[in-house]
Amino acid sequence: MIATGSDDIGAALAERVGGLIVDAANNAPRSLQKRIGPSEVGDPCERKLSYKLLDWPEVAAPGDPIASVLGTSFHAWMEEKFTERQSLLADGVTPRYKVEERVTVRRGVTEVANLDGSSDLYDRLTRTVFDWKLVGKSSLDKYRRQGPGDQYRKQGHLYGLGQENAGETPERIAIVFVGRYHELMVHVWTEPYDRQVALDALARLDRIRDTVQRLEPEQHPENWRMIPTPEKPNCRFCPWLQPGSTDLSLGCPGVQSTNAGASFEALIA
Repeated sequence: MIATGSDDIGAALAERVGGLIVDAANNAPRSLQKRIGPSEVGDPCERKLSYKLLDWPEVAAPGDPIASVLGTSFHAWMEEKFTERQSLLADGVTPRYKVEERVTVRRGVTEVANLDGSSDLYDRLTRTVFDWKLVGKSSLDKYRRQGPGDQYRKQGHLYGLGQENAGETPERIAIVFVGRYHELMVHVWTEPYDRQVALDALARLDRIRDTVQRLEPEQHPENWRMIPTPEKPNCRFCPWLQPGSTDLSLGCPGVQSTNAGASFEALIA
C-alpha cells in the first residue's frame, strides 16, 4: 500500500483509509475461504495446491488488495444489472438468468472431496456459462493473444458441470475479460462445454490429494521437494512464496527441481 497526503494530516488520513481497505479486503469471505474452490482446481502448481489441501500456514505478507476489491465490486455490479434485466423464457415461468447462484460441482463421500462455488451467470436461453474477469491492460492483451490459460478454462468447465448437476443443459463456456483501465475493452473467450474437461480437472486434484497423503509432509517435511512446481511458475501472489527458502515446510522459493518432479512422477506411476 502506498499512502500519501498533501500535508501531515492528509498522510495520516491516507494511512487510515488505506489500512481500512486492506483490513476489510483481507477479512472478506473470499479471502477467508479455506477449502479449494473451482477457481483454484486448475492451478498449474501442484505444490501450491498441496499447501492449500493441507491448510498449510501461509507465509507471504498479504498482497495489495485493490485488484480484488475492484473485482468483487465489479461482480456485485454485474449481479445487480443482470438481476434488473431478468426476463422469463417462452414458458412464461422460468427465469432466463441464474445470477451468482451456488452450484455443486461434486458431492463427495468425504467433506474434502466436496466442491462447490458461486457461478457468476448462467443464461438458460443461450445455455451459456459466463465467468467475469476484471483484469489490467497487459493481462487483457495477453488473454487476447494466448487464450485464457488452463486454470481459467478448467474453472469455466467446472462451473458448467455444476450447472449440469443443477439440472441445466449447458452448451457453451464464456470467459469475459473486462479491462480495468480508463477505456472500456471487453474480450470474450468461448468454447463448447465439455464435461470431460471438468472430470479430468477433478481427477488431477484427487491424484494430488492422494499423493500428498502418501508423502505425509507434516511428518516428513523433506518430502515437500517431491511435489513439483511448474516449469514456469507464476508465484507473484502465492501465499506460500518465501524467496530463498531452503525448508519447504516454512515456505516455497518458487524454484522448480527437475529431480523432484521425476521422483514425484515415479511415486504416482
